[in-house]
Amino acid sequence: MFGLGLPEMGIIAVVAILIFGPKKIPELGNALGKTLRSFKEGVGQSEDESVSKDKEIEEEDKPKI
Repeated sequence: MFGLGLPEMGIIAVVAILIFGPKKIPELGNALGKTLRSFKEGVGQSEDESVSKDKEIEEEDKPKI
């Protein structure tokens, strides 16, 4: 994952605990999870809109008989 091994992730965790304290870590994780979830939903909606626009363009380009 991003070229980080277990030792590097451990160091990052220790630094985060020292900076934020053990009581804040779950709150930060929760906020990060909500942010990622809303980002994924936004990306999904964007993809849905682009697919529907592509279909509209294809239908307009078809010759009418």
